[in-house]
Amino acid sequence: PGVILVAINPYKPLSIYEEEVIYAYSGCEIGDMDPHIFALAEEAYKQMVRFGKNQSLIISGESGAGKTVSAKYAVRYFTTVGVCLCDSSMEEKVLASSLFMEAFGNARTTKNDNSSRFGKYTKIGFSQAHVTGATIKTYLLEKSCVTFQAKAERNYHIFYQLCASATLPELQGLGLRECPHEPYGTA
Repeated sequence: PGVILVAINPYKPLSIYEEEVIYAYSGCEIGDMDPHIFALAEEAYKQMVRFGKNQSLIISGESGAGKTVSAKYAVRYFTTVGVCLCDSSMEEKVLASSLFMEAFGNARTTKNDNSSRFGKYTKIGFSQAHVTGATIKTYLLEKSCVTFQAKAERNYHIFYQLCASATLPELQGLGLRECPHEPYGTA
């Protein structure tokens, strides 16, 4: 049994995710402060340190619900509170792969212009309560979207980006051509 947090994507940056808020939640017991992704991250962190057991945060929701952003906030919490023993840009390096993968695994849906078609499993390594590294494993969720899209949707962004770049010398041998119908522009 665990704690459940229902979060709503505000579709804009909020000050409730700043570093001073991380430190406000650090060391607090669950329920001492308002419900927050940092409260869940703190509880998982304390349980890991106190009992030496692996912990998991499961972030789930519909397209556009803010799952990727919530995961980024949790990683930021761990790299801040868990004092990263690797170089200072650990959070950026862990999350940088998301931007690259988005081009290959995101598409336009009726609910979200940049909907991820990948599930992500982020594993953060700790040694004596300090972050030592992280890996992100991705897996394709919607293979059917490679060959079919609903009328108001668009295929993976990478197909349109490649076709828009078809005239580049390095892509000449790929047999790419301009998209016959791309109603939304390139991603």
